[in-house]
Amino acid sequence: MDQESHNLPDPWGQFRFAVIGGLLTCPPEPGELQKELRRLAGRTYRHPRTGRPVIFGFSTIERWYYQALRTERPVVALERKMRSDAGSSKAMSKELVTELGQQYKNYPNWSYKLHADNLRALIRERPELGDIPSYSTVSRRMKERGWYKKRIARTKGQIRAANRLEKAEVRSFEASHVHALWHLDFHHGSLRVLGSNGLWHTPIALCILDDHSRLCCHLQWYLQETAEVLHHGLVQAFHKRGLPRGLMTDNGSAMIAGETQNGLAHLSIQHFKTLPYSPYQNGKQEAFWGVLEGRLLAMLERNESLSLQTLNQITQAWVEMEYQRAVHEETGQSPLERAVGNTDVSRNSPESEAIDFGFTIREQRRQRRSDGTIQLKGIRLEIPARFAHLTKLTVRYRSWDLSRAWLVDQRNDHILAMIRPQDKTKNSSGTRRSLTPDPLTAHEPEPTDNLPPLLRKIVAEYAATGIPAAYIPMEEK
Repeated sequence: MDQESHNLPDPWGQFRFAVIGGLLTCPPEPGELQKELRRLAGRTYRHPRTGRPVIFGFSTIERWYYQALRTERPVVALERKMRSDAGSSKAMSKELVTELGQQYKNYPNWSYKLHADNLRALIRERPELGDIPSYSTVSRRMKERGWYKKRIARTKGQIRAANRLEKAEVRSFEASHVHALWHLDFHHGSLRVLGSNGLWHTPIALCILDDHSRLCCHLQWYLQETAEVLHHGLVQAFHKRGLPRGLMTDNGSAMIAGETQNGLAHLSIQHFKTLPYSPYQNGKQEAFWGVLEGRLLAMLERNESLSLQTLNQITQAWVEMEYQRAVHEETGQSPLERAVGNTDVSRNSPESEAIDFGFTIREQRRQRRSDGTIQLKGIRLEIPARFAHLTKLTVRYRSWDLSRAWLVDQRNDHILAMIRPQDKTKNSSGTRRSLTPDPLTAHEPEPTDNLPPLLRKIVAEYAATGIPAAYIPMEEK
């Protein structure tokens, strides 16, 4: 059997002719035909469509031989005959189709088989609907009308996503340049790791992929899915690959956190979020998870003492030595070749300190004048004495790390000072810095008989009216 026959519209004629063609080219001697047919029936062949091993009986091969022997075009004679009812289908009454449509409307999550079984039961109750259709007839009628199996949408967001998928086209896309768009997503692994506390944990992978080249910019396993984890992994991707022009994520809590939103805006990275309940929009990332599970984790499934550190070390080796170098099925190139051979629009990554400052929340706080502090998440931070005159302060901080925060100018976010939590133990030593006094108010006030300007004005205006003072003085005893 020749592999090229797989490309023919109907390879059965070529296949059958290849089986018995030798008997036509070199006819057997008288009395030897039965022996040759039994020899052919004892062989194993490759199915012309699936390529799987298959055998054929003596009578089947004998029938093929005589079909070819009686015609001038053996290949055509050996092709599968088209069914007399090909192109036609059994009719279903209009009432039955209506009942099927109502059934699909009420239960869009049912399989075709379940719809067919329920329709069969309905016809037994109401014979006037017509003959009982077969499963294939029901499935064809449903597919013709676009009645495909759907997942039940329970929340308002799921309902909107289902309606959008049904009414709008879905098209694949690709960025035109390397690092023009990155994809970021979390994935819960299918294996467990042993923690330092002796407990088992399900590791969570954070992966960042380049859209154009499919280059893995960074991949790391964690035990949580938080904004802090996202920041930790994303900063490493920036330092290794540079700053992208855009980043696509889903609507997870870590992706929409204030620190993440502000950090991307600070670095001038456009943030594209997929529509809720629409994972197909981040399909390249979903395809990567299949490769990760099917190759890397499949090779680790028998490891019963895997730690998070070991898993990360193995993952880095797998990414750099296999994934980045393997030819991608869709692009026809390895991620490294495609990344190096195309235009790169990335920008240089700033220092870690600048990135950390960008991934912060920006809020206003009122300074407590009694001790010059502000409160963040229940923690008091001390304000330098030179800003004691400010009532409202603008600060930037990271919710997962309150060991420091930044006091900024509310007009342009320029850093004025770094502030840290109040250290009451250190303050208890009694050491205090002297404040520089104001030269105009540093001296003690002196007694005077002069009235303040406003009071002098009031007394003069009252005297100008000519009205005597409206009181009766009382003699002092």
